[in-house]
Amino acid sequence: MIDVRQLRRSFGPIVAVDGISFAAQKGDVVGFLGPNGAGKSTAMKMLACFLRPDGGTATICGHDILNDPIGVRMSLGYLAENAPAYNEMTVAGFLDFVCDARQVKGGQRKKALDRVVPLCSIESVYHQTIETLSKGYRRRVGLAQSLIHDPPVLILDEPTDGLDPNQKHEVRRLINTMSKDKCIIISTHILEEVEQVCTRAIIIARGNILVDSTPKELTDKYKCSLTDVFRKITTTKKTA
Repeated sequence: MIDVRQLRRSFGPIVAVDGISFAAQKGDVVGFLGPNGAGKSTAMKMLACFLRPDGGTATICGHDILNDPIGVRMSLGYLAENAPAYNEMTVAGFLDFVCDARQVKGGQRKKALDRVVPLCSIESVYHQTIETLSKGYRRRVGLAQSLIHDPPVLILDEPTDGLDPNQKHEVRRLINTMSKDKCIIISTHILEEVEQVCTRAIIIARGNILVDSTPKELTDKYKCSLTDVFRKITTTKKTA
């Protein structure tokens, strides 16, 4: 479903993503890990067609990010790091707007809203304006917009950021449920989250992939917690 080939992006003299390659299929939940500034969000923005790569390419469900960005956007749901939304809109109005943009119409729109609103637990704020919402509820609305068209691929940048422990648990449970039918990439700093929901862990630093393995294989190999594995790998110049 996702095939990344030598993807590269620079910002002036700074190389944010330095020729990364990986693939992911239906049923994969890939944890995209790395320290701040590692290139995670830049890579995800390129996959979601928000940034154009300087080199390499990627396909999402067979659609090339360079040659068919509309096909890519139709095939995926993207939760950005800051989950931008229109503050003056109500949650209902915003999701209606997203349905318009996604061409979810008529009876399909009602089914989509009936599915997503309880799924993301936003019934209680459905008629509030975005500007009145807490950070946690804004994050849930952002998650709802990424799911509204039931895409086969999800790219989620810090999906549980700002959520309380109960909300984190619900989102992780939701990801586990959806993973049977989708391919999901998650960027997170919460390594406990990786162990609970991810089938794979890709660790990136300085724009390069250092490790692509399963959480269990990493903890077994290094004989320590995933947190300690992460520190060992990202604080050395050698590729693990």
